[in-house]
Amino acid sequence: MMALIQLAVVGGILALANAAQTPPEVPDNLKPPAGEKLVLQVHATGSQIYACQTSPDQKLSWIFKGPEAQLADASGKNIGTHYAGPTWKHADGSEVVGKIASRADAPEAGAIPWLLLTATDHKGTGLLSSVTTIQRIHTKGGQPPSAGCDEAHRGAETKVPYSADYYFYAPGR
Repeated sequence: MMALIQLAVVGGILALANAAQTPPEVPDNLKPPAGEKLVLQVHATGSQIYACQTSPDQKLSWIFKGPEAQLADASGKNIGTHYAGPTWKHADGSEVVGKIASRADAPEAGAIPWLLLTATDHKGTGLLSSVTTIQRIHTKGGQPPSAGCDEAHRGAETKVPYSADYYFYAPGR
């Protein structure tokens, strides 16, 4: 009887581990290249930072400056940070920098877009050192304010709360 209980517990743990490593359903333009394997999934909570500046159309607007977020694993443990670059830094010291390859409107109103990013640089050795593709999905919040950027606020910064899930992919083995 005890062996059956142990087997059920181990089976449940393996099922959860496999579920955590299942790539999410996303629009086709946000799918990683064929042959890449999901190596890490994290939940980010923090802010999208905007500065009141002159935009390319010569009007004052909130211009995106960068993210500032904590990265948590499935158990809620803080395992890294996300900041301007965009850069993701893991607690093991590895970092990956990305650039946007594709985007899709977020299904939730007021949320920043979902993204597919391609790695452009790495630092350190660890989990993120082999990452080639990053997805940002399940976004909440983060859009710039719709008002408040005027001459009196030129140069001001504002932090808008956001959360997102990031999926990191590396070439399959």
